[in-house]
Amino acid sequence: MTAPRVLFYVQHLLGIGHYRRAMILAQAMREAGLAVTLVSGGMADENEQADGVELVQLPPLRAADASFTLLVDPAGRPLDDALRARRRERLLATLQAVAPQAVVIESYPFGRRAFRFELEPLVEAVRAMRPTPLLVSSVRDVLVAKKDEARAAAIVAAMQRDFDLVLVHGDPQLIRLEESFPPAAALGEKLFYTGYVAAEATDAGNGEAGRGEVLVSAGGGAVGMRLLSAALTARPLTALADAPWRLITGPNLADGARRDLAGAAPSGVLVERYRPDLPAMLRRCRLSISQAGYNTVVDLLAAGARAVVVPFAQGNETEQQQRAERLAHGGYLTLLRESKLDAPHLAAAIAATLAAPLSRPRIKLNGAHVSAEKIRALLCTRAATAICPPSVRGERALGKHRAD
Repeated sequence: MTAPRVLFYVQHLLGIGHYRRAMILAQAMREAGLAVTLVSGGMADENEQADGVELVQLPPLRAADASFTLLVDPAGRPLDDALRARRRERLLATLQAVAPQAVVIESYPFGRRAFRFELEPLVEAVRAMRPTPLLVSSVRDVLVAKKDEARAAAIVAAMQRDFDLVLVHGDPQLIRLEESFPPAAALGEKLFYTGYVAAEATDAGNGEAGRGEVLVSAGGGAVGMRLLSAALTARPLTALADAPWRLITGPNLADGARRDLAGAAPSGVLVERYRPDLPAMLRRCRLSISQAGYNTVVDLLAAGARAVVVPFAQGNETEQQQRAERLAHGGYLTLLRESKLDAPHLAAAIAATLAAPLSRPRIKLNGAHVSAEKIRALLCTRAATAICPPSVRGERALGKHRAD
């Protein structure tokens, strides 16, 4: 029996969070018996791969800086019409070659407006196919606030006209999508909350890495230098000055900045670029200090770690701040605003975190497998046959999802 085929589009711009979450989802889909082709439009990341998932790399684009106003290629050249055409042609050719039963587009139409040059033709091509594939939008629990009412209305119209489903990777008991995007209420049954998408906590070593340590992580690292430097300066001001500290810079921190950090690190501080076992390390650490991206926060919730988070809040970014505020209010972590990030404030946040009782959240964290089984179930319904009976793991995930 041929496995149902899924084409999954993802575009990351500055960090690696969108790509990493897409990889987790793609892996869950593969484990659920779906054949997944992941199309990535961001910078290639050799650290994040998924067994059995076909990866198609578009000519890569990234944001030039944290303002997200300029898209550039790996050499720093601005996006032009020729590059737009190459990406669009490769994306549409991949759609034709895969001939999927389902197409999942990460963020769009809620975000990735700058990529309409390829996503609008993709949606149009999907809707022209016969039989027409299931068209799904995949979004985080919190969207960046949109002040333009006309744009918000256009997003809802596109969802109602073109898409069959939006997978909201969050728990409505914590945050509802309508809180950051009120017009989402008009989508009704097209909204499906999956729970948060958590990575598997697998160990790469002997199961001891991170035990009793202070872990300082900067996500992808593109905008993490200020946090990493503040942590080094704050260390002697804390009750954990004699504990081992480990700074994980992320793959996108500039090599020169990483060397500077390593050179400034005193005895007892280790500087590393990347740890595939970070989710497992968080379960053993004494304290985590990090940015507040979706994946990092979900890893912290899954680990039940004591944590200080510093949300990225440059430009118009509101997503990390809103989620972190809700979690801090619940007592799950300590929030330090980016505007107050310095050694004294960070040391004070560390002290407050160590003194507070540790709260264990009751939040759904099985979003990857719930997402996979939802798509699988919809494909079965469309085919009017049991082409893909739920996997044991997926059935358990959906059962727990309904029970909760």
